[in-house]
Amino acid sequence: MELRQLEAFVAVATELHFGRAAQKLHMSQPTLSDMVRRLERELGTPLLTRTTRRVALTEAGVELLNRADAILEDVRGAAAAVRRIVGGDAGTVRLGITPPVAPALAPHLVAAFGAEAPNVELTVRRMWLPDLQTAIPDGKVDVAITSGLVDEPPGIIGEVFCAEPLVVALRPEHPLAQQDSVNLSDLEGEVLGVHSDDLFPAWSMGIRQVLDAAGVAPPTAELIDTDLSAGRWWAQADVDWIVTTHSVTRSAEAYRMLPTSPAQYMPYTLQWCPIRAATAAIGRFVQLVLSADVPDGWITQPDHLQYAEP
Repeated sequence: MELRQLEAFVAVATELHFGRAAQKLHMSQPTLSDMVRRLERELGTPLLTRTTRRVALTEAGVELLNRADAILEDVRGAAAAVRRIVGGDAGTVRLGITPPVAPALAPHLVAAFGAEAPNVELTVRRMWLPDLQTAIPDGKVDVAITSGLVDEPPGIIGEVFCAEPLVVALRPEHPLAQQDSVNLSDLEGEVLGVHSDDLFPAWSMGIRQVLDAAGVAPPTAELIDTDLSAGRWWAQADVDWIVTTHSVTRSAEAYRMLPTSPAQYMPYTLQWCPIRAATAAIGRFVQLVLSADVPDGWITQPDHLQYAEP
């Protein structure tokens, strides 16, 4: 029994007229009649009674019509589901992120992707950088986003697509606290509070990369505060300042947050493996990340499709 035969039978059983059924299926009437006769031979029983004036269903025809409708509906549903997956309108995307991505960037991208592809399931998994760097090759996630610039293992593509402005946090009584902005070099002789590499390896790496690029090497002290926001850094007497972002650390009365001058940025990197992540849904998410507007106040980077030379 072929699906085309079922479609032919259902058309005739519904119209009770071979001519109208043939027009509905865009085929000739002799072809339609032959398909129904072959189906009857395969089943070993008449499905229709035919006279010069009317067509009617036999008892076997009624039974088959009830079942055929359900079969064809399932087939149409399956075909539609496959088309949605092929077109990137359905499926699953597993996104791995490091903690600095969680406060602002991940929710921004999840909302943008949800508006564009509401039927794709996007799951977000928060991971430490060492685990994230093996998650794509091991097939645990499809796409990864982290702060900082990371190495690209064989077969992995990395794109630096956006960046968030860095700010300096100072106590209110600091001599530079009343300025409109701060040059990192003006603080080079003072102790910078930094997170433990074990707690926040991606963030610590990104801060080191920014300081190296700026040519600044201040003395450092490890922060006692074990939260990424480091909201109580000012209570640590051996720390004079920290470098952070508005999404990671919220403003507070205990300290002032000033932009850097010249402006410094924390970059964010997207990684995926085209061979392992070959579904249309994953490709659609990657395309969105590289083309969507960035969060307010952030800037695009060279690998973003909207990037323009400053």
